[in-house]
Amino acid sequence: MLRGLFLLCLLAFSIQTVAQRIKILDSETELPVSGVLVFGANPQNSEISDANGEVDFPRFADEEIIYFQFFGYQSQSFEPSEIVEADFQVLLSQSLIAMDMAVVSANRWRQNDHDIATKTRVISSDNLTLRNPSNAADWLGSSGEVFIQKSQQGGGSPMIRGFSANRLLYAVDGVRMNTAIFRSGNLQNVISLDPFALANTEVLFGPGSVMYGSDAIGGVMSFQTLNPDFSETEKADWSGNLNTRVASANDERVIHGDIALGLKKWAFLSSLSYVDYGDLRMGTNGPDEYLRPSFAARVNGQDVIVQNEDPEIQRFSGYEQLNLMQKIRFEANSKLNFDYGFHYSNTGNIPRYDRLIEGDEDNIRSARWDYGPQTWIMNTLGVNFQNKSKLFDQAKVRFAHQFFEESRITRRFGRVIETNRIEKINALSLNADFIKSLQGEDFLSYGTEVVHNDVNSEAFQTNIDTEDLEDASRRYPDSNWLSAAIYGTYHRQFSKKVKLQAGLRYNYNRIEADFTENLPFFPLPFENTSSDFAALTGSLGIIFAASEAISFSPVFSTGFRAPNVDDIGKIFDSEPGAVLVPNPDLKPEYAYNWELNINGRVNQRFRFELTGFYTILDQALVRRNFTLDGESEIIYDGELSQVLAIQNAASTTVYGIQAGVEYSILPGLLFTSRYNWQKGTEELDDESTSPSRHAAPAFGLTRITYRKGKFKAEISSQYAAQFDFEDMPIEEISKPQLYAKDENGNPFSPNWIIFSANSTLNLSEVIQISASIENIANQRYRTYSSGITAPGRNFILGINARF
Repeated sequence: MLRGLFLLCLLAFSIQTVAQRIKILDSETELPVSGVLVFGANPQNSEISDANGEVDFPRFADEEIIYFQFFGYQSQSFEPSEIVEADFQVLLSQSLIAMDMAVVSANRWRQNDHDIATKTRVISSDNLTLRNPSNAADWLGSSGEVFIQKSQQGGGSPMIRGFSANRLLYAVDGVRMNTAIFRSGNLQNVISLDPFALANTEVLFGPGSVMYGSDAIGGVMSFQTLNPDFSETEKADWSGNLNTRVASANDERVIHGDIALGLKKWAFLSSLSYVDYGDLRMGTNGPDEYLRPSFAARVNGQDVIVQNEDPEIQRFSGYEQLNLMQKIRFEANSKLNFDYGFHYSNTGNIPRYDRLIEGDEDNIRSARWDYGPQTWIMNTLGVNFQNKSKLFDQAKVRFAHQFFEESRITRRFGRVIETNRIEKINALSLNADFIKSLQGEDFLSYGTEVVHNDVNSEAFQTNIDTEDLEDASRRYPDSNWLSAAIYGTYHRQFSKKVKLQAGLRYNYNRIEADFTENLPFFPLPFENTSSDFAALTGSLGIIFAASEAISFSPVFSTGFRAPNVDDIGKIFDSEPGAVLVPNPDLKPEYAYNWELNINGRVNQRFRFELTGFYTILDQALVRRNFTLDGESEIIYDGELSQVLAIQNAASTTVYGIQAGVEYSILPGLLFTSRYNWQKGTEELDDESTSPSRHAAPAFGLTRITYRKGKFKAEISSQYAAQFDFEDMPIEEISKPQLYAKDENGNPFSPNWIIFSANSTLNLSEVIQISASIENIANQRYRTYSSGITAPGRNFILGINARF
């Protein structure tokens, strides 16, 4: 009798749970909250609340605890029985401090940041319209933990923990963006991403080679783009955004639109953005060395130097950009779904401003130096399968093809020969990731990755007077670059206070290069080369929760960077009077990183973070003097140049601290501050040392954020410390045109601080306006190692319509 009654109750409960959905509401307004991440102890079991604030209850009914997280709200957790007792309603209370966030970048699966030993930062797209970043690089810089270098307005090279360029890895929707020609100098590829199309941005600090392979030495920047949602009813769900923005400092004009359609089994999203940037105006208060007093122009068939009527306007710094994105999702059944993504980005010509200001008023070096149109196209197809088996509980397989095209158009002042060098890369990749839950909350994530790059380089010269064409030396050899890897991470929870994460990756790389196209131009001692590399990297992290309020996480991790085509095969004038030549005898460089992360909080009002790190880069790939066919100098583009090559010739150490606090002063009033200090030392040829080039001066950000109803505002300051001449890296001293001059006439990087104010106001459920004033005091400053001066006082006005 009792057994039958129990079975009857269980059947009734099952019928109820099958039919029920959890409804998530704002505790004050009782309105639905969409976009909430709901997940259980198993990382693969997660769902995002739909436009009605709902998720399915049955998929979480077997979990011991169900977690609810969303930026701007206090994280909540409940047992399934508590949700049933609450009639399947969950109320979330607003909180400016994000006590918990979900992170994907650490192991390619969603995981609570409290369960990750390494330091990560989530940059929520909720603040996108408030902070109005000019491009994706500025969006990263808004975190206060990523330093941004700019050689030109159409650029933005992140620096993280003393590393930059091809020692950092970019991932878009889980796909590696780094190619075989990512260089050791400064990169601008991040601007190919459309900030308006980003759903989430994560920065993983320190080596991420276990999950991402070569290049992930200083950190990983993982970008998740917008995805459409399925309709939970038989009706089609439509939604969309329309944004327009103007800015005064560069006459910026932006138009963006996206529209999404959700059906029962299909979902679609289309996005378009177009941006037109004019010449950038600098501030009025600062070093005169940053002014643009003159520029090169062609008048009556002759190159002449023209005086700039307004030296604060950085002539020839504007450009334009178009971004398109298309997403399609199909759900075959509850266990199997597919997603397709198409990304397209194209810029106009981007003048490389730092090269245009080489020389002085009477002796300008370049009449033209443009990056030609920069094109990035990516097609991805993902298969997501969920089915518990002996090998895995969930699998994600992603195929991707990327096409990159970039070019450099150069002409020396007073010469008629213009050189155009064009690079095209086709990149194919396959990622297969699996996750298997073990006993309790332990789990294993593992996978494999194969990446192939085909590099094609072209070059020609044009006589601008006669329009005659002839061949020119290529920047790169025609090449094939292959990377194949297997990897895995084990997550063990010994107790509520002690957790362990350990990972290993084995990576194989191969390069084949054909230099025959450059033999007519240079005395290369080889026609073809091939190189093989193998690397084993690992990570070990422990999370010790001393209490509910504070945790300590020591981490040891290793990273590597295998030489790529840019390292072994480039021929290019890296600086005036110097040319970089091929060196196929390179080996990988390895990083060894130690860090300690301390995280603490007091109630729901105060949170602090402190990280100390120490990284050694062994067998570092650096530029050094070299000989080509026994010659230490050769003629390159008509100029006698010192021969340099990338070599495994140094060891580098970088150490520093990262600190941050968040304090909710009053309800709706939040104080945030982040500070980064790093110091790098690089070994030179003569066994002396120099400051490391990509270890930026101390920098940080402080904000006060106010939110009341439909209004939100921020007052912020950004700042960076000074690098005196004695602190300057050797490589930077050789570029005096980038820097101010001290009392002895030596280059140095002055400190700077700027203040800005940003605000948004929801006029209705449909219309939102944003208004900002950046660099209120109109400071004239140039961020360290940058070629272009930062914007002066900048007024920004934006309108966003949602439907």
